[in-house]
Amino acid sequence: MAEVVVHIYDVTNTGSDKTNNTILQINRIFKDGIGLGGIFHSAIQVYGNDEWSYGYCEQGTGVFRCPSSKNPMYTYREKIVLGRTDCTIFMVNQIFRELTREWPGHTYDLLSRNCNHFCDVLCDRLGVPKLPGKDVY
Repeated sequence: MAEVVVHIYDVTNTGSDKTNNTILQINRIFKDGIGLGGIFHSAIQVYGNDEWSYGYCEQGTGVFRCPSSKNPMYTYREKIVLGRTDCTIFMVNQIFRELTREWPGHTYDLLSRNCNHFCDVLCDRLGVPKLPGKDVY
């Protein structure tokens, strides 16, 4: 069994300091202040030191990995342990191969097919709870 962790980032890659600061304020008020969601990027870590997520690209898969808590596109916020998977490392690698085919980058949609939706699907296949909505969405 392996621990499954979601890494959560503030989305601060807009290219505008004013917009980035507004997003951080929204996240502080809605998540930290009143316990609702915010504007976040999420990624899942299981077996190893890398995290897996999904994003837009014109060609190929939108599934990517990077060192956990080190995605250079966003500002790291926190991690939440979701549980433990019964999947072996072999099974997890097979899941990643399937998701790489099922999640092409050009199908990304900000509201209906984003990194948080990808992480929910991955969690479902790993047999752990989906992302906590009040913390991520």
